[in-house]
Amino acid sequence: MATQRLTRQKWIDAALTALVENGPPALAAEPLARELGATKGSFYWHFKDVPALHEAVVKDWQSRALSDIAEALSKSGNAEKRLRSFGKQFLADKQDPAFRAWAQTTSMVAQAMTDVDTERLTYLVNILAQLGVRNPAFAQSCLAALIGLPQLHSKTKPAQAFDTMIDLVLALK
Repeated sequence: MATQRLTRQKWIDAALTALVENGPPALAAEPLARELGATKGSFYWHFKDVPALHEAVVKDWQSRALSDIAEALSKSGNAEKRLRSFGKQFLADKQDPAFRAWAQTTSMVAQAMTDVDTERLTYLVNILAQLGVRNPAFAQSCLAALIGLPQLHSKTKPAQAFDTMIDLVLALK
């Protein structure tokens, strides 16, 4: 039976899954190799060391997150629908909470998170301004809600709660 050669990206993808499922301690050569059915030698073929994997994982996540924001910025059409879509997409992302937890202990991750959140805030300020909500503090409140809603153990789904908040703000403007 032929085995498929692992790529650098497959290692990164496995690390992202491990981060979401088991947290930062899972981002090590041995458990990832075991999960992939590979050797640690394969790991070291692609990465100088575990910190190099960590850097690659953070860069991969940050690149995709910034790309998602750029894509959202490029869309036209109904601003309210785009805001709600942004919220749903954010809330569906299982990696964001894992990176936020990791950012609490790792400055490289914290910086990447700050960079991504800065762009998210810019997007929210712009889309809310199109809806007539010009106070940038509300954009910050929206981002905080998106970050915090998944942490609540409530009968109300996070996306439903976010939509309710947007409904209220738009009714009050």
